[in-house]
Amino acid sequence: MTEGTPPPLVVGRYEVHGELGAGGMATVHLGRLVGPRGFSRTVAIKRLHPDLARDPELAASFFDEARLSARIHHPNVVATLDVVATDDHQFFLVMEYVAGESLARLLRAASEAGQPIPTPVAVFVMASALRGLEAAHETLGEGGEPLGLVHRDVSPQNIMVGVDGVTRVLDFGIAKELGRAQHTEPGQLKGKLSYMAPEQLHGKPVDRRTDVFAASIVLWEVLALHRLFAGDTAGEIVTKMLNRDIPAPSTHSPSLSPELDAVVMRGLARDPDDRYPTALEMAVALEALVTPATAAQTGQWVASLAKEALALRARRVAELESRSKGQGDEPRADRSGPNPVVPAAPSSGPLPRSDGPPRAPISSQGIADAVAGRLAPYLGSNTSKVAVKTFSMKALGRGPETLTRADVLALMQALRPMLRTFVGRAQCERILERISGELGA
Repeated sequence: MTEGTPPPLVVGRYEVHGELGAGGMATVHLGRLVGPRGFSRTVAIKRLHPDLARDPELAASFFDEARLSARIHHPNVVATLDVVATDDHQFFLVMEYVAGESLARLLRAASEAGQPIPTPVAVFVMASALRGLEAAHETLGEGGEPLGLVHRDVSPQNIMVGVDGVTRVLDFGIAKELGRAQHTEPGQLKGKLSYMAPEQLHGKPVDRRTDVFAASIVLWEVLALHRLFAGDTAGEIVTKMLNRDIPAPSTHSPSLSPELDAVVMRGLARDPDDRYPTALEMAVALEALVTPATAAQTGQWVASLAKEALALRARRVAELESRSKGQGDEPRADRSGPNPVVPAAPSSGPLPRSDGPPRAPISSQGIADAVAGRLAPYLGSNTSKVAVKTFSMKALGRGPETLTRADVLALMQALRPMLRTFVGRAQCERILERISGELGA
């Protein structure tokens, strides 16, 4: 370790190093998974801001992001690998590390350099992002039921383009799942204002076409190298989005064809019924008009445009990897106390049991501890405790210290979606049935 460099925060199997970026709810850090016998991997770790982590609604949203993201398997979506919670209210989402840049930074670099983005590259990047969104929209639950997932925050900041040329959508932190309790309150907007669809601004129901509109704004900006809905105040931005005529991207880039303009403008239709019904249909329409660049060509574009930033980050990764070399065989002290989510236990054979209290009268805290104890073999000790506290607040509106036997069934119902993510549907139902039978009224 370099002299003067503070030691990393260690959470379970992970080292949390310096920041890669920060947002309103969380910071993203460079991290390392350090395992036995020299195994290690560079990852990105999203950490919920400590001052927000004690808010039950935000904590539940963080768990929702982990649960939903883990169900999306597509090369154009950043993979979610793990979720870690500590008993002192720290929450970490572990994701694949992408060597690349956000589209927002690439747009800024291109604008500052006065270099228009080649149309084939723009089409490849955005068609890939649309395919990633399509994968999210088509995501199924454990029972094969459509989740009706909507990202709701598609923007250049949430699209990564790697040096491998692959575009990846990330940050499902405010994604909406059809029928979930995590909903937007009346008058509450979720997402970045300049990339919201009219139905979001009006507080109307959203669906996959909402993401199509936001992706079309991003596509417009990539082609025009100009902001579409910019303004000094929120009111000015909203007025432009709802009332002003939307210019074609060729207004700023005259070389664009009328046909490409038409594809973009259909995606920007204010009436959802006039847009492309799916992200995939828009991607296909783009690719039919313009032969996309290859991944190799796109990667070269990223490397040339963000050369210095990528080199700096590569040096940071190389330094971390050199520090970690040989550490995998050594036991690592956990300086923050959490356990990571552990892999699901095998679905065959008897379920592991914990030594919980008998069915005699039991205190509220005893019930909470017993539930957490029975979940610990599947989620890890600390994550189980945090999940019980978070979901008791979410489902019952009060803390675990008030639980009674009559509350156990409702708590199990609230925990079901999260537990299914880690152990599968069949085992989840067996676990919840056993806990309800042993501890419920």
